[in-house]
Amino acid sequence: MPETSEKNRKIMSYVAIIIGALMVAIVPFLVQTSLDRVLAHLLEHSKAHPQFASGLKLFDLFYPVWRALIFVGGVTLIVTSQEIGKGARWAYQLALLCLALPSVGGMFMFLPYVSFVPGFPLPMAITLIGLAGFWSLILLREGTRIEKITRFAALTFIGMMATHSFTIGVGAQRTMMTRPGYPLYESMQVWMFNFVGWVNWTAFILLVASIPLLAVGRRRGWWMVIIAVVSVLLINVPTQIIRTNTLDYLYGALLAIGVLIFTALPYFKQHLLDEEVEAKDEVAAELRQRPA
Repeated sequence: MPETSEKNRKIMSYVAIIIGALMVAIVPFLVQTSLDRVLAHLLEHSKAHPQFASGLKLFDLFYPVWRALIFVGGVTLIVTSQEIGKGARWAYQLALLCLALPSVGGMFMFLPYVSFVPGFPLPMAITLIGLAGFWSLILLREGTRIEKITRFAALTFIGMMATHSFTIGVGAQRTMMTRPGYPLYESMQVWMFNFVGWVNWTAFILLVASIPLLAVGRRRGWWMVIIAVVSVLLINVPTQIIRTNTLDYLYGALLAIGVLIFTALPYFKQHLLDEEVEAKDEVAAELRQRPA
């Protein structure tokens, strides 16, 4: 990342320290307060709707998991901030991955507030903390206006799709735990719901892993995104046709199309991938393979 100006690299370093400190000192308390509210209201909600009772175990598992990931991500940002300031490409990539954690995790933790938790959704503050750093580092990196716009749009859509895919997976597990006839599968609709959940979780892993690679124009990251997007489209569309009582799979498909627009269309793809860096990597790989 030496092509980025020293001034911008210093700003990136300061952003990493500030956001990292918030992730370490503030976010854990926001997560716990949010979890307490979700469990209390879900416990009451499940008395009239017992099919939601499994959500108590799932939220009690995944909220603390996200808290731990965000905490370690914050520590990582603080520890590696000097390397970001020096222009180390690996540190920039790692920072974007760490900043994606509160962005994605906060949005996931926000969703119960839409359904049954009243009051201000605290997890939105977690998401905004992550996005403030995530977007700052994307825009501060050197590039033309169209390159910055393309990175901004592509990586934002990838984060949104990752959140949705993770949530679909959790929703599938919740339903599987309370399905009629458990542990048997009574119909195609039931096992298809299980299937779509696991495919979306797999896509979530690919999408998150693609962020640090695609942020610096790596083709490997681009392929991860394409594989995840095609997988989600191929499973979400038929599932939406089978399960018409919710539009969640349609929303996932629309997000996948949004990702495709900013990654696969030739105009945006050429501004997203860094062919020069890829060529240098290929030459370096060939040199390493030659006998001494």
